[in-house]
Amino acid sequence: MYTSLFDTVLFDSFFSPMRTVYVVSDSQLEEIKRKQRQEELDNLEASRKRLEESYQSRIKIIDEREHELQEELKALAPGEKKTKLAAEKTEKCAVKA
Repeated sequence: MYTSLFDTVLFDSFFSPMRTVYVVSDSQLEEIKRKQRQEELDNLEASRKRLEESYQSRIKIIDEREHELQEELKALAPGEKKTKLAAEKTEKCAVKA
């Protein structure tokens, strides 16, 4: 079907949404840009703060777990030596017999 240029312009203008155009002065544009930059900077600072808090929290958890493992190793070390000595004595006794 053939559509004329007139039909295209007429129907497109009535049925397609129109974009809104805002006219602002240079000073208003500069103020808008300044506010946007300030908002972005504030968001970055807040993001950095959350990231640093999360990092410190994870460091604390890792340090606590590391300390727990070191204490467990200290507690297990003498017991392992005694177990090794007992096993060696058992082997020596078995060899002698």
